Amino acid sequence: MTPVAGTAELQVGHDGAIATVTLARTAKANALDQPLLDALDAALDAIDRDPGCKVMLLASASPKAFCAGGDIAAWGALSPREMATRWIRDGHRIFDRLAGLRQPTIAVIEGIAYGGGLELAACCDLRVAGEGARFALPETTVATAPGWAGTLRVPRLIGPARTKRLAFTGDPVDAATALAWGLVDEVAPAGAALAAARALAARIARSSALSVQVTKQMIDAAVSGQSVVALDSLAAQVTLAGPDAAEARAAFREKRKPSFE
Repeated sequence: MTPVAGTAELQVGHDGAIATVTLARTAKANALDQPLLDALDAALDAIDRDPGCKVMLLASASPKAFCAGGDIAAWGALSPREMATRWIRDGHRIFDRLAGLRQPTIAVIEGIAYGGGLELAACCDLRVAGEGARFALPETTVATAPGWAGTLRVPRLIGPARTKRLAFTGDPVDAATALAWGLVDEVAPAGAALAAARALAARIARSSALSVQVTKQMIDAAVSGQSVVALDSLAAQVTLAGPDAAEARAAFREKRKPSFE
């Protein structure tokens, strides 16, 4: 693994065409605060712009926690206005960026994925968990509610009734239950989730990167109903790749009228 960028609490590395973003705020179980969110945002921007990256893994440096959710000390001190204008909006923007990343993404979950941590994992295309992983939406037990689209993305994975059970009770479920529900896609032995995710990423990376990315766009558009956005993107890719687009660019440089096929 070649280090590329990051901070003390978030590391980014590359192994060929596979990028790994590692949450490393281990003393706080990777609880999300503003600096960690900002670091994740910067890492996603760099990966999205990297033409050599075909797959991204989102992992944790701790075997005890993928992510414990939003840092209560960080959001608990905010006024309602600050919560709405900064914390919730920034979280949504960054989580949406992860969900919309052009490359396939795999969450690697060892330990707990609670609250915002589960919402973060739900933004990824696939989820690989260790046997000891636990999943929960405990926000109602601290008198709040899921704030980063957990009530949108988690029901898409496991349905509304199971999501309500998680959110109403705050009770965690284990990896076997998460697999049976469709919350995760694969369960590996404890401590082996990263190796399993890397093997899966390597299989994905063997396929055509453009074909995989276009397929991801089409599936996401079908699920979300945002087909116009996907069609705009696909139309741009198709037209810009053709000979007429090359002729148009040449004509612009040469200050003449284009001659299209």
